[in-house]
Amino acid sequence: MNRRKVDYLVKVKRAAQLLLLQRHLKPGVKGWELKRALGRKYLDVIKILDEELAKFGLKVKIVFRDDVDLNNVSREDYDRALFVVTLREPTKTTDILTVGWRIDDVGALAAALAYVNSRGGFTRRRELEDLLAEKLPRWRVDSLIDKFIRYGYLREDGGVIKIGWRAKAEIDFNMLSMLLLTSPTEASGEK
Repeated sequence: MNRRKVDYLVKVKRAAQLLLLQRHLKPGVKGWELKRALGRKYLDVIKILDEELAKFGLKVKIVFRDDVDLNNVSREDYDRALFVVTLREPTKTTDILTVGWRIDDVGALAAALAYVNSRGGFTRRRELEDLLAEKLPRWRVDSLIDKFIRYGYLREDGGVIKIGWRAKAEIDFNMLSMLLLTSPTEASGEK
């Protein structure tokens, strides 16, 4: 094996370690950390790692900051982005995603994300509280929204609720909308 290939294999292994082992409260690794650990061609290493993770149904998802134009992403945008390993395809096995969550919490999260997304990615906290209070006791709504913020699915900025980093990494909003608009039998493929 030539020296260059060995170097890439070592770097792919290191990238996997960085991305799969959680070192902070927030999963994932910033681009600048990857650049420091893997070198300036870290995006090439991540691409190879992503191809290897595909064998296990996983992928490296890049979550950019809100102010990034996705049609014109610069090298600096990658350096500031968050790199997270997530599922490659949606799974019907909900036990992977809902460990420790009550089913009504998952429903509230789906409703909250769908609502915020339908409002252009942000809404007033009070509006979201009113929406969730239609189906859940008012005393639970506040703690649920705080939980969603703490887990990174939502974020709050001066009373305005926005889509969080984790939702951007884990949620396919087109599929969420489709599932919410179809009946349960249509979504499962039954006739």
